Formats: sequence, C-alpha cells, structure tokens
Amino acid sequence: MSQQSQKNLRKQVIPYEKSNLKASIWQMINTFIPFIILWYLAYKSISTSVILTLFLDVLAGLFLIRIFIIFHDCCHQSFFKNKTANKILGTITGVVTLFPFSQWKHSHSIHHATSGNLDKRGIGDMWVLTVDEYLAAPIWTKIQYRLYRNPLIMFGLGPIYIVLISNRFNTKNAKLKERLNTYLTNLLIVGVSALFCWNIGWQTFLLIEGPIFFVSAVLGIWLFYVQHQFEDTYFEEDENWDYVKAAVEGSSFYKLPKLLQWLTGNIGYHHVHHLSPRVPNYNLEEVHNNTVPLQNVPTITLKTSLKSINFRLWDEENKQFIGFKELKSLYKVNRESSDSV
Repeated sequence: MSQQSQKNLRKQVIPYEKSNLKASIWQMINTFIPFIILWYLAYKSISTSVILTLFLDVLAGLFLIRIFIIFHDCCHQSFFKNKTANKILGTITGVVTLFPFSQWKHSHSIHHATSGNLDKRGIGDMWVLTVDEYLAAPIWTKIQYRLYRNPLIMFGLGPIYIVLISNRFNTKNAKLKERLNTYLTNLLIVGVSALFCWNIGWQTFLLIEGPIFFVSAVLGIWLFYVQHQFEDTYFEEDENWDYVKAAVEGSSFYKLPKLLQWLTGNIGYHHVHHLSPRVPNYNLEEVHNNTVPLQNVPTITLKTSLKSINFRLWDEENKQFIGFKELKSLYKVNRESSDSV
C-alpha cells in the first residue's frame, strides 16, 4: 500500500469519527437496562434454581462485555464529544467492569501506537516472542512463556489475575491523576460490593457476580487475543513498521454472527478500530461496508479463529505465527541444514 493510498484511506474514515449523542444514549439504554434486569432475575432465581441463575449470569456476562465496549470507547474519547463526559462514564463503567479508567486509557493508547512493532512490545499487549528470541531465552523464561501461552492459564487464570489483581495496582511511572483514578475506582468497587453483600449476603453476591465477571473476562481476553494473534498477522521492526499496515494487516476482521457482533459492540471490526480509534463502536460496521480497501483484510470466523489457540511464536523469517510443534520441525530442519554445511 503506497503512502498516498494510506492517506486516502484515512481520509475516507474521518467522516465517521464523530460520535452521535442519540446513538450513544440509546446504546447505554439497550445495554445497561438488560444487564440490570438480568442481574435482578439471577438474584430472584437463586431460591428456585441455581442452574437458572448460572444461565442468567452467562447472559449478563455477555452484556457486561458490551458495557466494556462503552468503557473502551470512553477511553478513546469517542463515545461522547465532551472529554469530561467520557471520563465520568468511563470511570463508572470501569467500576462495573473492574477496570481503572485512566490506567487502562494510558496503556491502551500505547497498544494502539505500537501494535505490531517488534521493538516496542510490553505495554497494553500480550506477551509475544519471536522464534529466535525463544530459542535464545534462558530455560526459566521459556517455562514462563509456555505457561503464559497455555490456553488453560491464559483464558482460565489470566482473567482472574488481570481483572482482580493487576487492575488494582498502579504502574510504576503512573502520574498523579492516573493513580488517583485507580484509587477511586478501587474504593468504589469495594464500596458497591460491600453494599450488595450487606443487602443480599456475600454468598448470594458471589454466586451472581462471580460467574458474570468470569464469563465476560474470559470472552474479553479471547476477543483481544484473536484480534491480533492470527496466522498471517503483521509484525515488523521499528524501522519498517507502519501504522496503517499494522492496523489493516495486523488487526483481524472477526466476522461474528449478528447477535454476537451486537453483544460485542462491533469490536470484530478491529481493523477499522485500529485505523481510527476515534470511530465510535456503532459506526465501525458502516465504515467497513463503505470503504472497499477495508473489506480486503485478514478475515476470521468463529470456526477459523479456533486455530489461533495453537499459535505461540512469531516466525520472522516466514512472517507468520507458529506453534511449539512447528518450532520443533523448523528447528530440526535448520539444524540438519547447518550440519550438512
């Protein structure tokens, strides 16, 4: 893609970057109200059927993902035109989703500015090693990396660690406003949780909130994972890295069934989002449908996305993700080639 084509592509997206107050308010209504109703029904169903309660928890968890998308848009200053309105709603939705607004806003902006850049990894992204880095790493690092990339840990323990533990602490170099926002978020989470426990009992609260949190966190991490961890994604060293290419080639179009697309706030159009984070989630599909170049990007479906579970390392030579099994074959071939020389 030439520089001129990239400029034209970004210009085509600009008209969609403006938020629409009516659309934003309607999304709040059709997201928060169903979530509250499902939460209440889950509470009322406990005395009748725990299975029904868990089913309602799962549904509420799906709506919590949609709440997170609102939080996500607020972090990008794209849900409302007013910066203060985004911060207020972002902090509120941050309490509901257990994410500190200012901290995540900062790390996520770094993710957008460095996604696919091999020389600027480590903030707001998932741990990715190249084949050469893994082979040269000490044994303890290899063990850590294998554990980190293990699906049971990444999608099982990972959500618990990130949401309940990691999100509760400020980063080392966090500025005062960011630190205060994290403290405020933590205090509000404790206060709201204590109020619920006092009113309905801690066992009941955990039976409802626990599964809701876990379902939304697992699916949330999965979405973040597959949006960049697909076979022929984009990774380059800093000198060759390009923002537009990283957006349209390194962010997938996750083509989901319409209901799941709605529940996940169109985040499957991740290539559009990375090209222009200021586009509100409710405009992402329209941008994709009206911009031809964006329709020719890496596309994954529910079925094909399952392949991503096996991707572990970035093969710089072949420009693709591989698993540890492929690494053994690759390493064996390279060693035999070296021995023959």
